[in-house]
Amino acid sequence: MKKMREGPAKNMVKQKAMRVLKQKKMYESQRDNLGQQSFNMEQANFATQQLKDTKVTIDAMRMGVKEMKQQYKKVNIDDIENVQDELEDMLDQANEVQEALGRSYGMPEVDDDELEAELDALGDEIALDEDTSYLDDAVRTPTVPSKEPGADSVPAGAQGVLVDEFGLPKIPAS
Repeated sequence: MKKMREGPAKNMVKQKAMRVLKQKKMYESQRDNLGQQSFNMEQANFATQQLKDTKVTIDAMRMGVKEMKQQYKKVNIDDIENVQDELEDMLDQANEVQEALGRSYGMPEVDDDELEAELDALGDEIALDEDTSYLDDAVRTPTVPSKEPGADSVPAGAQGVLVDEFGLPKIPAS
């Protein structure tokens, strides 16, 4: 516009440019209004959905409380305490029975010092004894199984005898 000469052509172009700018501003304003309206609608929709979710949650909580009240009516704390007391009494009686069955008859009371002295004396006897072969069986541990139960037969020992899953000699099939 600065390069145009003054006159009716420039005025007409200027008026047209002004109209276009007014339309542009109007469209921008409408766009902004529509964007704000859309945002407001989304916010309202979000708030509505939140309220629906809250109502569902509260309804579920109410039903839970109602169910708990119904179930609690079936439970009597006095009955529970009575059962606990009866159970404790029964366990006490069972312990008394076990103690009665575990009593020893005709056993003289032995002093712990006397038992320790006798144990020391036996230890001294064992230390003096040169033949300790009788302890070999007591010290020897059982062998570890070499196969799973039910496994196929394998040769045992140096003789090469087949044994079954129980370690017994296997009878050859005829």
